[in-house]
Amino acid sequence: MSARDDPVVPPLLALGIAVLAISTSAILVRWSDAPNVVKALYRVSFTVGALVPLTVRDRASIGQIRRRDSVVAAAAGVALAAHFVLWFRSLDHTTVAASVTLVQAQPAFVAVGAWLLLGERVSRRGALGIVIALVGMAGLSFGPTIRVAVDPGVTAAGVVVGTQYGNALALLAAVAVAAYYLAGRSLRRRLGVLPYVAVVYTVCALALLVVAVARGLPLLAYPPHEWALFVGMAVGPGVLGHTVINWALGHLESHVVSVTLLGEPLGSTVLAVVLLSEVPTVGTLVGGAVVLAGIYVTASARRYADA
Repeated sequence: MSARDDPVVPPLLALGIAVLAISTSAILVRWSDAPNVVKALYRVSFTVGALVPLTVRDRASIGQIRRRDSVVAAAAGVALAAHFVLWFRSLDHTTVAASVTLVQAQPAFVAVGAWLLLGERVSRRGALGIVIALVGMAGLSFGPTIRVAVDPGVTAAGVVVGTQYGNALALLAAVAVAAYYLAGRSLRRRLGVLPYVAVVYTVCALALLVVAVARGLPLLAYPPHEWALFVGMAVGPGVLGHTVINWALGHLESHVVSVTLLGEPLGSTVLAVVLLSEVPTVGTLVGGAVVLAGIYVTASARRYADA
């Protein structure tokens, strides 16, 4: 399927499915005890493995990849690898709500980058939606999240979790993923989603493998439940999440896609309440409502890309 074909599935519906899938990512990462680089490596590697059969069937699209496209796709893969490493590490030092929300600060970087590099114009309504969403993110990020299930030996009823270090890592991860989305937008004007993600994910996996080997991290010595988590990260956030997002980039403006993804903090926060006992405060809930308002305003200003 080329980027110019009429979409069979409404792009916004596809984005909704992707947001639900990606919302499970932080929970799966928290559940895993493997090194963060290894988690990212197998998440991406298993995603590539799941997509290879479909990619081989789309041989005509593979032939559309030019040398210049490969270079840009490779850069996107490295940016994606950096995003994973930074974001996974941030989850070790701050709450799910703060980390997932801050990493979605990328719409501001995407909008500016798309204007400077791709010549895309953001309408006043779209810009207003971005501002509203970012205000909501600030409320979510700086309103404390309470972890009720405290560590052994802690006698308090609950502890406030969150550090500036973890928040800073999440923001750096947002910059990296913004670069990834911008590269994807420029390539998805011409390439089908499968050949594009095959190149990007493969480069991302290779970059992560180099880092893991250089750091001397174990690659195979993990119990069955860890491998199950690796597969879950690939099938959910990987295949149903990022791959669907890449498809949507061929049909929607990049800032619309990125702002819609601000729904991820809401889904992840709810899952964190249920599965990790991280209970959001009233301020966090209010911030989430503002984020949803920003998503609605921006999405209502959408138009299909001319690709």
